[in-house]
Amino acid sequence: MDKSFDLVVLGAGSGGLAAAKRAAAHGAKVAIVEGDRVGGTCVIRGCVPKKLLVYGSLYKEYINNASAFGVEIKNVSFSTSKLLANVRAEVDRLNSLHIELLRKGGVQLISGWGSFVSGHTIQVSSHIDGEKFRTISGEKILVAVGGVPDRLSIPGSELAWVSDDIFEQKVLPENIIIVGAGFIACEFSCILNSLGLNVTQLVRGTSLLKGFDSDLSNILEKHMIERGIELNFETYPLSIQKINDNLHINTNHDKTINAKSILFAIGRKPRLKRLNLPAAGVRTDKGRITVDLRHQTNISHIFAIGDVANRINLTPVAVDEGRALSDFLFAHKNRKVNYELVPSAVFSQPEIAAVGLTEHQATELYGKDNIKIYRTKFKSMATALPKRGAPCLLKLVAIRNTGKIIGCHMVGEHSSEIIQMAAIALQMGATKSDFDKTMALHPTVAEEFVTMT
Repeated sequence: MDKSFDLVVLGAGSGGLAAAKRAAAHGAKVAIVEGDRVGGTCVIRGCVPKKLLVYGSLYKEYINNASAFGVEIKNVSFSTSKLLANVRAEVDRLNSLHIELLRKGGVQLISGWGSFVSGHTIQVSSHIDGEKFRTISGEKILVAVGGVPDRLSIPGSELAWVSDDIFEQKVLPENIIIVGAGFIACEFSCILNSLGLNVTQLVRGTSLLKGFDSDLSNILEKHMIERGIELNFETYPLSIQKINDNLHINTNHDKTINAKSILFAIGRKPRLKRLNLPAAGVRTDKGRITVDLRHQTNISHIFAIGDVANRINLTPVAVDEGRALSDFLFAHKNRKVNYELVPSAVFSQPEIAAVGLTEHQATELYGKDNIKIYRTKFKSMATALPKRGAPCLLKLVAIRNTGKIIGCHMVGEHSSEIIQMAAIALQMGATKSDFDKTMALHPTVAEEFVTMT
């Protein structure tokens, strides 16, 4: 096995894979070190399996609405165990695909957990091939090991699941408590509710989805309650006990809630524990690796991207960071990642997506009198016959004197697909006049973005 490389990448997630393959394409000798399956959070235990569960969870609603469209469906059964098994099989397929893509790209995959011995030397711990340790060196080293789900530091914390655990279940419980208010918590509340579980969500604050426009989160909150999800605001667990087959969750209101399972969905933190960063002299701040706009740490030949740098923890951002870094290091291309106007989505039910500033952010930045808000709220045609379903809300935030659109927000069907295209318009500096001059495509939900006044 080779022991010396132009680039050693720690972590075969989205960012690390992108950097490794791009560097190898530029002629660099590259190794990528991974102690788990190849694909990272997104492919193995995040975006991909979660979105597959979203699709699966929607079928009960489709079937319930079918009779309104003249389709009579009888003797339907749902198997969440089969759904989970099929999701795991797809994840296994993607893992094998990524391994093959590394081979074809000329990147050497080294199985094991990497940690620094010195600035240029990595020790890889592995039991796969009989070697306990091996040592490799890199002229340049990239840390892209991603993040891990966080846990509350309370008695009985180990009894709770984190998001990683959901995908490994063979059978889902009849009820569950979900702790958190962010996109992971809201997505799993909606998924599990649609799969037939009784869901209770504990929210420390007074609202859902901090960072998203409040008009959107308010609609989601109302519809989640209508779907039977119990939302408990200003509530958080103090301890967890297991008694027989039930978990007893003691909350800050001196109230005990019983459930079969509890899920912590309170955020993620960089996976730094195994890296032994002090051996290389790499600085951290508040649990993340500090980097400049070139993704360079305080050690000139060591770089970090993705969740460990904790800028914007989204897969496309990590991919772009990895490619931009390898282009700079091995092809002398002077491109920096653009962190403005990064679109985001919540695959809840209803779906939420946004790009740019919220109304609150724009007000704080420009002043209330200097911005103009355009919004429309309506029931889509998909709900006309079933007579049920969440409303759609579309919203534009513009600078008053120029009409430049600085925020585009949506809740409703196909939100993420629509906002992806809207992001192009905002990236190009589109104004409200540009939206107005664009011909509508009727009848669609998206046409409201170019017809609202």
